[in-house]
Amino acid sequence: MSSSSLPFDPRQVPVVAAEDDRWLRPAPSERLTPQGLRSLFADPPAWSPELRREPAFVSRMPAPAAVLLPLVMREELTLLLTQRTAHLNTHSGQIALPGGKVDESDADATAAALRETHEEIGLSPQRVEVIGTLPEYVTGTAFIVTPVVGLVQPGFDLQPNPHEVDDVFEVPLSFLMDPAHHRRHRLQFEGRMREWYSMPYAEGSRERFIWGATAGMLRNFYRLLCA
Repeated sequence: MSSSSLPFDPRQVPVVAAEDDRWLRPAPSERLTPQGLRSLFADPPAWSPELRREPAFVSRMPAPAAVLLPLVMREELTLLLTQRTAHLNTHSGQIALPGGKVDESDADATAAALRETHEEIGLSPQRVEVIGTLPEYVTGTAFIVTPVVGLVQPGFDLQPNPHEVDDVFEVPLSFLMDPAHHRRHRLQFEGRMREWYSMPYAEGSRERFIWGATAGMLRNFYRLLCA
């Protein structure tokens, strides 16, 4: 759902103070490296995701989907994100992880995430080293999303699909894995209390407002890195 089509601006919804978050620290620097992440997923610790399901915005049968967390192996790891076009039926105009519905022809969620990423932004699956997945996340638009984590060889030439993607950009992983940049919002809407995270990122004079499902999955990734 587009932030512009909502009856509220998510940027203007008050930020809720979370007492427990005062004691949180940034993810360990040794885990914010390719080898650190490979080791983590090869022998994952015991942990539980913080967020699993959003309150429903629509009433329909859930559909399986998959997204890729493309971590570009630059001097410092960065996460590749997209800005969705404004005319899409769901999550239009929002910051998103590349991905989409799982097709019957896909072998599994990983195959779907790699295929959708290639179709959306032109990133070749051959440049992606898949190292693991995160727990399923159910969006308010009834998608059961499997986040797939992959390390990306730099030097790619992206070709975003203009029908789906307005822009592609990178954010330092260290920024996203620092809870000082995680803001919790709360709003009474359609008879239910709704909460979500945002992680606004300033890119020059432009604010990249990362929120909703994307921020929720990244918050779970943070919880894994700190387990």
